Amino acid sequence: QVQVAESGGGLVQPGGSLRLSCVASGRTFRYDTMGWFRQAPGKEREFVATDRRSGGTYYAESVKGRFTISRDKATNTIYLQMNSLKPEDTAVYYCAAAVNRLITSAVRDQRRYNDWGQGTQVTVSS
Repeated sequence: QVQVAESGGGLVQPGGSLRLSCVASGRTFRYDTMGWFRQAPGKEREFVATDRRSGGTYYAESVKGRFTISRDKATNTIYLQMNSLKPEDTAVYYCAAAVNRLITSAVRDQRRYNDWGQGTQVTVSS
């Protein structure tokens, strides 16, 4: 049974930091492409960041320079370090993994990801 589990969300003040973690289990292989998406209240889910084991990290313009995605290459585990958080970063953050390696033009397309977590809430507020 495939399971994807996020952790690390919470309430933080503007300018603060949080680190999200995601562990995927149940597959017999290590994912090449894993990433983060988020959904704010009343908005559609959007791409945040993706890492490919085969090479390449990709970020949404809105988080570039503030968020860093990383992974434990020995396992299906990824992290999202979020610094200089803003109220507009408030959202449910989802971890996603693609069974197949995604080409660069596809990494931002959530339809290309097969396995999803339940999400973790991040609230940025004073």
